[in-house]
Amino acid sequence: MFQCPICEQNTSISVGGASVLPQNLHLGFEVEVAVYMSKMTSNSDVACNQCAEGSSDPAVVFCCACHHFLCAFCLEHHKRNRIWSRHRIVGLDQEGARQLHTTMKPRDYYCSQPNHEDNKLNFYCETCSLLVCLHCTTVTHKSHSVKEISTVAKTHQMEISGALEDAKEVVTKLTGAIDENNRIIEQVETSKRTAFLAINQAFEILQQRLEERKRTLLSELEAISLSKTTALTLQKEQFEKMVGDIGHYTDMASQILQTHTDHEIVALGGLIPTELQATLKSISLTPNQHSNISVSVKTDDLIRQLSKLGNIFDFYPSPSSCTWMSTSVARVGTRYHVKVQSKTSKGEEYPHGGVKVKGEMRSKSHNGAVVYGEVEDHRDGTYTITLTPQTAGPHQLLITMDGQHVQNSPNDLDVRSKRDYRTLCNAQQVIQCNRPYCVAIHDNGDIYVGSYDHCIYVFDQTGQLKNTIGSRGSGDGQFSSPWGISIKRDVLYVADTGNHRVQKLTSSGKFLHKFGQEGSGQGQFNSPVAVIIDSNNKLIVSDYNNYRIQIFNENGGWLLTIDDNGSGNHSFQSPWGLDLDPQGNIHVAAHGSDTIKVFSKEGVYVRMYGDPDHPSGIAIDGEGYSLVSEFGGHCLSIYDPEGNKIHTVGNLKHPYGTALDPRDGSVFIANYGAKTVLKYCVNI
Repeated sequence: MFQCPICEQNTSISVGGASVLPQNLHLGFEVEVAVYMSKMTSNSDVACNQCAEGSSDPAVVFCCACHHFLCAFCLEHHKRNRIWSRHRIVGLDQEGARQLHTTMKPRDYYCSQPNHEDNKLNFYCETCSLLVCLHCTTVTHKSHSVKEISTVAKTHQMEISGALEDAKEVVTKLTGAIDENNRIIEQVETSKRTAFLAINQAFEILQQRLEERKRTLLSELEAISLSKTTALTLQKEQFEKMVGDIGHYTDMASQILQTHTDHEIVALGGLIPTELQATLKSISLTPNQHSNISVSVKTDDLIRQLSKLGNIFDFYPSPSSCTWMSTSVARVGTRYHVKVQSKTSKGEEYPHGGVKVKGEMRSKSHNGAVVYGEVEDHRDGTYTITLTPQTAGPHQLLITMDGQHVQNSPNDLDVRSKRDYRTLCNAQQVIQCNRPYCVAIHDNGDIYVGSYDHCIYVFDQTGQLKNTIGSRGSGDGQFSSPWGISIKRDVLYVADTGNHRVQKLTSSGKFLHKFGQEGSGQGQFNSPVAVIIDSNNKLIVSDYNNYRIQIFNENGGWLLTIDDNGSGNHSFQSPWGLDLDPQGNIHVAAHGSDTIKVFSKEGVYVRMYGDPDHPSGIAIDGEGYSLVSEFGGHCLSIYDPEGNKIHTVGNLKHPYGTALDPRDGSVFIANYGAKTVLKYCVNI
C-alpha cells in the first residue's frame, strides 16, 4: 500500500512493489534541478565534480550542460575544450539558481547494460515496454517490436493530446452538469416556495372554514338556548298568572264560606267549584322545554383525516419511463409528428409540463445530416415534436427529456420520398364483386367492400373471399344498400343507407350498436351514404338527401350539424364521400355541385377545390393529397394539398368509394359499373 504525498490517498501497488511502477523521468529531472539549486544558494562550499576525491578547491560555477559543479581550475580546463567551451555556465548565487531552472536541460540517458554504458537510450522496445540502446536492439531485443524514441514519443503525444481533448470535453460536460445542478437547485428553491405558499394557503382556508363552522355552531347554540329560555319564561309567566287566578277563587270561596248564609250559598250553586275545577284541570305543570342542549363535534375522524391531509412528493418525470408514439415511416418534406407522454419512475403519467423535451432526426447517410424538431408543450405532461425530414433513407429518431433518452430512443426511422401518384396507370389487382359501393382497408390488409347484394364482403390481401357480413333486412346486423363503411382497429361502422341509420359491428360482423332513424331532425337521416371516424372517435356522417353533414360521439349522440338549408358555401347538393386531411379538416365530395368542400372540425367553412364530375368517393393520404373518384367522369382524380389536380386515372366505370391501405398507401377503388374492386400500387 502506498500513500500519495499530495492527496494522502492509499493506493495498492501490484506484485513486484514500487520497482515495477513506471519511472517519471521528468519528475526525476525536476528533483535533480531542485537539489542543484539548493546547493547553489546555500552558504556551504560545494565540492567540484571534476576534481579528484579529496581536493580542497570549492566549486565556483555550475555547468548547465554537464550538470557539474566546477572549481576555478576545472572551469579554465572546461573553457579550453572545443566542445565544452560552448556550454552554459552560471554562478553559485541566487541569480545563477534562477537561470538554472530555465537553462538546464535533461541529460542524455544511457544504457545500463554491461558494455553498453556509452550508448544512449534512443529506442523503445514495445514488447518489453523498455527504453533500450542501439546495441540492445541487435542483441537482447532483436526479435522484439522496437521503434525510435522520437516515433514512440509522437504516438504518445497524440494519445496524450487526445486524452487532453477528452478531458476538456468531460470538463465542459461537467461544467454543464454543474450549471444544470445549479439550475435544479434554484428550481428546488422555487418549488419549495411554491409548495410553502400552497400549504399555507390550504391551511388558511381550513382555518377559515373551521372558524366559520365554529361561528355557525355557536350561533345555532345561541338560537336553541334563546328559544328554550323564551318558551320556559312564557310558561313561567302563565304559571304566575294562574296562581293569581286561583288565589282569587280561593279568597272568594273562603269569604262565601265565612259570610254567606245557606240561602246565598245555595243560590250560587256549584258555580265556583265548577270554575275552579276547570282552571285546575287546564294547568300543565310539566315544563314545555327540557334543559339539555347536546353537541356532537366528532373530532376523532377529522383528526385522522388531518393526519393524512396533504402529501409532499418527490414527483418528476423519469426519462426512462417516458413513452412516445408515432409512425415508423416519414416522408421527405412532410411534417412528422411525435407525441411524448411524460411518466414518473413508477410508470404513472406526470400531469404537468415544463420539462425540457428535445427531438431530432439524424440521417444514417448524407454525412449524418440532422433535423431538429419543434416542441409544443401541452402543459399536461404531453408534448408534440414536429420534424420535417429533408432527405430519404434510414434515419435515427432521438427523443430526450432533460438531456436523457426516453424509452425506446434512439429508434430507427424510415424516411421515404413523397408518393408519386403520377405513376398510377394500370391496376395491379382486380377483385370481382357485384356492384361494389364502397371499400375500406383493415390494418391487417383485409379488404371490406359494401355491395349491391346488401352485405359486406371481406377479402384477404390476395383477393380471396374470407367472410360475408350481414344480409338484406332491417334487423340488427342486416343492411339495405350499405353505401358507406369505415373501419378503425377492429370496429366496423356502416352507413346503412336504405334503413336510414348507422350500425356499429366488430370486424368479424358481430352487431354492437346502432343509431338514427328516417327523418330530418337532429340525429335522424335520409339516406346516409358515408361514415368516417376522426382521431377523437367522433363519427362524421354524410346525410345525402338531407343535404347536410352530421357529427356524433362514438355512442351515436348528436353533436353538430353542418348545413345552411342549401345556400351559400354550405350548399352540398347531395354530399357523398368524406375524409379528413392531416390537420383534421373535413373534406366533402359534393356529388350534386361537382366540387370538394372543406370544413374545420368545428363545422366552419374553409375552402373548396376541384371540378370533379359527380364526385362520389374521396381518400386523403398523410401528406394531404386527395384522391377523388368521379362517378360521372369515370375516373380517379388526384389533387395536391393546395387543391391542384396533378393526375387522372381513367378507364373506370362509374366508380364510387375510394380507400387507401394504411400500411403502404395502395389505392383501392370500388369500380361499381364494372363490378370490380381495383388496387393500384403507388411509387414511393
